[in-house]
Amino acid sequence: MTTLQIDRRDFLMTTAGCAACCLGIGPMLAGWASQTSGIISPGCRKSKVRVAKLYLGRQGAHWPTPSLDINAERAKYEAEFVRMASDFADVDFVVNELVTSAEQAEGLKEKLAGVDGILAIQLTMWIGADLRHVLAAGRPTMLFAAPYSGHEWVGFANLMKEEQGALLDCMLTSDRSQLAAAIRPVRAIHHLREAKILNVTARDLPAEYVSAIKDKFGTQIVRISREQMLAAYDAVSDSDAEAEAKLWTEGAEKIIEPSRDEVVRSCRLALAAQRLVDEHEATMFTVDCYGSMWRKLPAYPCISHARLNNMGLGGMCESDLRSCITQILMQGLCGRPGFVNDPTMDTSQNAIILAHCMGTPKMDGPDGQSAPYRLRTIMEREEGCVCQVRMRLNQPVTTAALIGTDKLLYFTGEIIDTPDTMRGCRTKITVRVDGDAEKLWRNWTAGLHRVTCYGDLTTDLQRFCRFTGVEMVNEVPA
Repeated sequence: MTTLQIDRRDFLMTTAGCAACCLGIGPMLAGWASQTSGIISPGCRKSKVRVAKLYLGRQGAHWPTPSLDINAERAKYEAEFVRMASDFADVDFVVNELVTSAEQAEGLKEKLAGVDGILAIQLTMWIGADLRHVLAAGRPTMLFAAPYSGHEWVGFANLMKEEQGALLDCMLTSDRSQLAAAIRPVRAIHHLREAKILNVTARDLPAEYVSAIKDKFGTQIVRISREQMLAAYDAVSDSDAEAEAKLWTEGAEKIIEPSRDEVVRSCRLALAAQRLVDEHEATMFTVDCYGSMWRKLPAYPCISHARLNNMGLGGMCESDLRSCITQILMQGLCGRPGFVNDPTMDTSQNAIILAHCMGTPKMDGPDGQSAPYRLRTIMEREEGCVCQVRMRLNQPVTTAALIGTDKLLYFTGEIIDTPDTMRGCRTKITVRVDGDAEKLWRNWTAGLHRVTCYGDLTTDLQRFCRFTGVEMVNEVPA
């Protein structure tokens, strides 16, 4: 293959004629961070998370102290919620009450029936009966209990095991910033329920899987035909496509193999994808790019996927519905997109190399920094246009796959290298495994693709899995 390397400045000179269009192209091309298209929080666009916030306490209780003013104590917590307002920007506290008796707690049943989840905050002892009435609503419940709030904590573990396990998880901590973490599993459940995946394919959707996902999580999967994709592509103006290409080339370190025409067509397809996503009020977009749509579209959808991920929506390769669901789940927990990958092992470094041609610059989320990237071709196809992204070293990551509807495989590690070699795919990270990498490959099941997010999401995933009845399996057994 002959490699054509284009300097970014030279490329931009060829597209200078579209610069005047950039002032009138509308909000769609105003920059990825601001192109939220109605997004309420990364990965969700329809409604806020509905949470009941309940303060449980008794005036005059022995712990923390009989002189505690429970109204003043509640006010201190309310001040924390104000201080952390940005963490709750996508949350509606539709119930916010101080509960001081079991009878009052029992009377809340109707109000609690319509919420996504409950955040219960223990202020004093003697709240055991109140908590049981709250749990009887059958909603995912996070209980925050600071030190000295009472002795009831000794029974929380057993309460979680009773009656096949109450929908309860607990945070026994003095760190009030963890109140934001308490919302994460409820947010992920809400996001999955409101999510819609568009799958551009000529194949029939896997009916059994589609039905199971809808029944379990509420997520819709909709097939988009080639004709619908082409109609959306034709509806994008040349000037908008050129302006979008300008954004990508301005942000790139280099444009190596792709021609100017390849970049523009890829960007036009990306704008067409957003048009479809907006029309369907969808949150995730995938294309059967190596199957029924291979060379049946004007361009590969890799820039489209990266662009949607940058915006806080989602793009996924190869009509991989399993990875779509996994990304929606993880994005709901952390607000960051995933990196779908083909793994290969390197036990000499106690590591796994996670590789895919399509990288996403904004792995920190739509409001985060953009990682350095180059515009390249797809490695094994030697065509198309993708982002080769250089991710952050020393970054903890979580890699997972939701298998069917009832099992989540995962492992954690840390990025120790970002190989730039002419082997495998364009974007690569070497992840030193937490535990024994030898055990990882010997324990490997369920095919190739995994989804990787920045951050150690283990605790958040555990809570989500508890609330949804999903078995969570570490792929690196102790």
